Amino acid sequence: GLVIDGRTLAYALEPLLEDKFLALAKRCRSVLCCRSTPLQKSMVVKLVRDKLKAMTLAIGDGANDVSMIQVADVGVGISGQEGMQAVMASDFAIPRFRHLEKLLLVHGHWCYSRLANMVLYFFYKN
Repeated sequence: GLVIDGRTLAYALEPLLEDKFLALAKRCRSVLCCRSTPLQKSMVVKLVRDKLKAMTLAIGDGANDVSMIQVADVGVGISGQEGMQAVMASDFAIPRFRHLEKLLLVHGHWCYSRLANMVLYFFYKN
């Protein structure tokens, strides 16, 4: 994983260092931005999504994570002490962070099942 703070992220998102930061992020399974502005978080998600053509997942629990959640392909909001802004802007809402694994496994299973049934029906009809 990659953990980066806001000050370092400001330098990493400059146009000259953007590709080097992206190469480093590509080697990691997850990128954690701490003490960064909402704009910086959304720029990281947009950079990874656009340059790497990868599906992005953003997880947030407060109003400062709304822009990151909206930029990502899949947004997960955690309802908690910081309010409901992230939950209202997200695709999925969970009450605690520990429920994230169940959400991803169950949603992935259902999506795979629906897609397999659609392909079978497509071949049957054609």
